[in-house]
Amino acid sequence: MHDIARPGATILGLSGPVLTADEAAFFRDADPFGFILFARNVESPDQLRRLTADLRATLGRDAPVLIDQEGGRVQRLRAPHWREMLPPLDQVAAVPPAAVARALWLRARLQAAELAALGIDTNCAPTCDIAGPDTHPFLRNRCFGATPAAVAANARATAEGFLAGGVLPVIKHIPGHGRATADSHLHLPVVTASLDDLRATDFAPFAALADMPMAMSAHIRFTALDDAPATQSAAVIRLIREEIGFAGLLMTDDITMQALSGTLAERTAASLAAGCDVVLHCSGDLAEMAPVAAAAGRLSPAAAARAEAALARRLTPAKIDIAALEAEFESLTHGEAHG
Repeated sequence: MHDIARPGATILGLSGPVLTADEAAFFRDADPFGFILFARNVESPDQLRRLTADLRATLGRDAPVLIDQEGGRVQRLRAPHWREMLPPLDQVAAVPPAAVARALWLRARLQAAELAALGIDTNCAPTCDIAGPDTHPFLRNRCFGATPAAVAANARATAEGFLAGGVLPVIKHIPGHGRATADSHLHLPVVTASLDDLRATDFAPFAALADMPMAMSAHIRFTALDDAPATQSAAVIRLIREEIGFAGLLMTDDITMQALSGTLAERTAASLAAGCDVVLHCSGDLAEMAPVAAAAGRLSPAAAARAEAALARRLTPAKIDIAALEAEFESLTHGEAHG
């Protein structure tokens, strides 16, 4: 990515299972950094392979195509064509403690094989938030544990499994969403914990995975740092970069979520001004995307360098015996909680 041809500072959705002529024309002009897929875009393996190829052909480059394939209720690819996985917290409980890291690596490696076969090269996972007693139900079982050490180890195993399968992980929701007692899709959660407490808990798993290529911001307010949501807080993003040590590409969570206020153009501008690299817009609504793309403009030179470094970590995976990995994963996963 050279300065004269930096992509747009957006990751955009689309309306359905086929790229429409209007969408193709818009994407050619807006030139988003990448795309994100949802259940509305999914019908069959052949259809998805065509769609991901069409999206890249529209831009004339190997743009990243993202999806949320966490397991549990947050998985866009479902039976009968794809594996149904447990929510992460339930998956951890269903494996003997000594085997958790291996089981999670296998799980992610199998998910990556499914994604890569469809032309999907980026998964918005693992969630590195800590499951606490008050974590909102929208998030709790999407976490990988209840302590910083467990989350860091389990998220690391998952991220490494994705990377081994040629799929880029996106750690989320940086710098930590676990203390939120509200759903940020609907409200702005406010966390009043001290910085010392946050450093010892919420921030720690992200620091442990700071070498990952991409991260997604939390739409959450930390009163110890700022009055603004983390996505739009220069103080929080400075902490993410300087203290947590994350040097990869930082995208916003969905810019349409109601934790944020103002027009979509204002939300976009505020997020980029605070230090986010890329704005994520998920609805696939062209009328909404136009002002977002206009406000976002192009990736900054620094963001373009981070984007290039992230995409360089898309590896051609080593050949694997899928049946053998499935059998090993099944042998470790008994479907019932272990102490």
